[in-house]
Amino acid sequence: MKNLLSIILLDPDTYIYIGWGLLAVLTIIVAIVCWRTRRRWLRVSLLLPLLLLWYVFLYGTYIGFKQLEVVRVELAFSDLPEAFDGYKIVQFSDLHLGTCTGSRKDIVQRVVDSINAQHADVVVYTGDLKNKEPSEIEPFLSVLETIEAKDGVFSVLGNHDYAIYLKNPNPMLVAQNQGKTENYEEDMGWTLLMNSRKRIWRDSSDIVIAGMQNDGEPGGRFPQLGDINYSLYGIRRNEFVVMLEHDPSSWRRKILPHSHVQLTLSGHTHGGQFSLLGLSPAAFVQKEYDGLYWAGERALYVSKGIGGVVPFRFGTPPEIVVFTLKVKK
Repeated sequence: MKNLLSIILLDPDTYIYIGWGLLAVLTIIVAIVCWRTRRRWLRVSLLLPLLLLWYVFLYGTYIGFKQLEVVRVELAFSDLPEAFDGYKIVQFSDLHLGTCTGSRKDIVQRVVDSINAQHADVVVYTGDLKNKEPSEIEPFLSVLETIEAKDGVFSVLGNHDYAIYLKNPNPMLVAQNQGKTENYEEDMGWTLLMNSRKRIWRDSSDIVIAGMQNDGEPGGRFPQLGDINYSLYGIRRNEFVVMLEHDPSSWRRKILPHSHVQLTLSGHTHGGQFSLLGLSPAAFVQKEYDGLYWAGERALYVSKGIGGVVPFRFGTPPEIVVFTLKVKK
């Protein structure tokens, strides 16, 4: 029964039905109160928040979740090899393909088209390809395998990719579930990094794309499988490293103190999927949850990602991120 709520995932549309139901009940209650009271100020104080809730719900469910932004970030590093000045990395994250059903199915094609339009040197994916089952990936294999980049597509697993959300998580099913997910990524031509690394060359210079397995908070409900030493095995401290790690909490806990990694790319938070006047609930659970962060000359970017288990976004539109690396003069 431990963490039961964390492993029970409803059908994405069920969350929408729940939203409609709760707002309908709330509307009835407000209507009864307004009908019975003669106080105008009370009617206004009830109706305005109700209208705002309806607006947030309808916009976030039927418009916000289907948006897509292309965010452009230029990053300068003093130790980037000259041959990689202007190198373009495109990051996308948290597709949650199990939610891309019905009218939301075309989201994936628009994401792929937007990625290919950037003509990237390399594309990276930072985890959570599915919600629960590998079968959620199957309808999108032919689309995702068309992603193009000069140096290929690199990926890491997110917490949802480890089969921890199965209703019957016996060891055999867990192994089969995760194995199928890994095989699908390989079938699409992606290079899945499991505490490993690959070098990318330009003439006689190179940079390293490394990837850790999901590294959640110790004692938390997410897998703690990231190994910084294995991920950077054989890498010299003067080499430029781009680290892929789904959970951004690992940046301060493990990557900063135990490596020289210059750029870390993460996802996981979805930017909270809700932000109003710059305030997001994600800020209460994650120190770095959206956008670019620096520690000296070392950077972390946390992508808002594309989807989510709950098909809702308000103030945190889905995004792909285009990084241009520059040599700091």
